Amino acid sequence: MNDIIHKWVDKISDELVDIRRYLHQNPELSYQEFNTSQFVKNKLTEYGIPFQSEIAKTGVLGIIEGDHTGGVVALRADMDALPIDEKNEHSFVSNQDNVMHACGHDAHTSMLLGAGYILKQMTSEIHGTVLLVFQPAEEISPVGGAKPMLDDGIFQDYYPDVIYGQHVWPQLSEGQIGIRDKEMMGASDKFKVTIKGKGGHASMPHLSSDPIVTAGHLIVSLQTIVSRALDPLEASVITIGKIEGGTAPNIISDSVCIEGSVRTYDIKIKKRLKERFFEITNHVAEMFNNEVDIDYLDGYPATINTPKWARLARKSAQSLFGEESTPSLQPSLAAEDFSRFLEVIPGAFIWLGTEIENKDEQKSLHDARFKINENALPKGAALLTKIAIDTLEEIKQ
Repeated sequence: MNDIIHKWVDKISDELVDIRRYLHQNPELSYQEFNTSQFVKNKLTEYGIPFQSEIAKTGVLGIIEGDHTGGVVALRADMDALPIDEKNEHSFVSNQDNVMHACGHDAHTSMLLGAGYILKQMTSEIHGTVLLVFQPAEEISPVGGAKPMLDDGIFQDYYPDVIYGQHVWPQLSEGQIGIRDKEMMGASDKFKVTIKGKGGHASMPHLSSDPIVTAGHLIVSLQTIVSRALDPLEASVITIGKIEGGTAPNIISDSVCIEGSVRTYDIKIKKRLKERFFEITNHVAEMFNNEVDIDYLDGYPATINTPKWARLARKSAQSLFGEESTPSLQPSLAAEDFSRFLEVIPGAFIWLGTEIENKDEQKSLHDARFKINENALPKGAALLTKIAIDTLEEIKQ
């Protein structure tokens, strides 16, 4: 079977690069993926794969029926880009101002289309049904696109026994596969705290209640949650990413806005952290005679793999690329909307190594100079194909 997969991958490998570059050059933001969605539908039609569309506005579901009866496995790719102005200089840079595929979703869509093409040629090996999930809006936490697709009934005709997602990962060498049996990525919450005080003249602070001073104490105090209120063996982090306040150096502002994110794995840690966040924020504001408004948004849950299907994916990768292709690794506190699928369907999330040849020039995800090693694209398509077939084989036993 591996030889057959490699044969079809070789046939489509150049097209995978072309698809990825077209999508990279024509990025679209969350829930604006109209051209991308149409492109996907055109390709599915070209490959002879029936589909359902306009799921959660721009989502698409490809349906591949095997020649044999059996279970249902879903493969998911996200399609949206980020509001980033690309700073690369290659021939296929984004033609949209302040819109860029800086997280690899162009590659994800390309590889899933490639896997769909290969699977369509191999229906004699498929015991059941493979669903190709092209998801919008992964980048707009806490709404995302996974839950709206579920709410829109994406699986009302075919409900998956297992679901898989794949993400390019620049910290892994090209072609290496990152798979953990349980925790892969973290939960991500967002907050916005508005501190309201009494403004005044910088020379007369006693006549005001300075919210900037309050904000300084609050920022330091919030860091004690992780260091003093939580289990040090459980990963968590609070990051203040934005502060706005004040208009001039000789004016005491009457308000300050602080925004940031909270990252965790364990649901108990997440709950405790949130409780302490509210307690500390309210107490610090009260201590300095300020009022405070807290807007706390629960975002994507942690991405936790199902051990059985993570182990199967690892075996599939090792079968295709060798045992050395799946190194041991640590999870990431970055968040992923695929977690919403894993809350209701067993499955696994996988990282595909896409480190470029010149490691010194490798930029991280969400960077304006982010690049991937396109040699990984055929491997990603092959892996999705192999995992789908192997999973259906396991389900039928």
